Amino acid sequence: MQPWQSNASGILTVIKNNMKIKKILLLAVTSIVCLTINAQTSVDKDCTPKKGDITLAATVGYNSYTSITAPSGLLTDYELAAISTNWSDKKLMVGFESGWFFRDTWKLNLGGGINFTNSPGYTAVPGTIDEDSEIGDGSIPNYRAVADSYSFSYNVFTGIDKYYKIKSVPNLMMYGGIRIGFAYGLNEMKYDEPESMGKSDAETWNLRGGLTFGLDYFLAKGIYVGCQVDPFSYTYNMTSVKPQEGLSDLSADSHNYSIMSAPTIKIGFKF
Repeated sequence: MQPWQSNASGILTVIKNNMKIKKILLLAVTSIVCLTINAQTSVDKDCTPKKGDITLAATVGYNSYTSITAPSGLLTDYELAAISTNWSDKKLMVGFESGWFFRDTWKLNLGGGINFTNSPGYTAVPGTIDEDSEIGDGSIPNYRAVADSYSFSYNVFTGIDKYYKIKSVPNLMMYGGIRIGFAYGLNEMKYDEPESMGKSDAETWNLRGGLTFGLDYFLAKGIYVGCQVDPFSYTYNMTSVKPQEGLSDLSADSHNYSIMSAPTIKIGFKF
């Protein structure tokens, strides 16, 4: 690859990420503007939450994620870099969050998710090709074994928000708060081949803390929409791999500081 090709690829990646960010922010701003106009022309009715109310919302955000693949156990050298939590390496994610208003303007948040995948392995199918074979001589290629693979991941977070009513716009509330979260990912692979050195595994985890700011608009007594962003956040990541059974872990870690990260839009229900 020529130097100019590498630079062009990097520029395209930045452009794609910026387009994703602009789409999320544009959708969020448009929604708030439309809802504000609607609020100013609607009947003045208080739909804001009260002490004891519970919320459940579906969210779409642009955030970091935990995903890792175990390396082959047949290599002679191994190297490792911690999973990136930089802004440019995030992706769109769908999630859920719940909340409880323990006071009229104070809300406790809790959320999380879990995922696991099991992919069965298959034995190798030998062909007729060998070191004496030539291209086009009709030799049948070898089919390598398919790894028996298992993946597991989960994430949990909690936080607390303080809400403020906006007097000029009924049912629109602004809030600020803190978030603490943990995410974990594991992948195990094993090949049914004579030269296989046993199970290969890899795991990664993130510990994240941040400040958050957002707006919620309560359309009715039982439904609301909103958007939020984290003005500042810190993420610590630890990544480890064990290419062969009996070996010690190969590990790497990273520290990430982000400003104006994790833009999120949501639609929820209030009970």
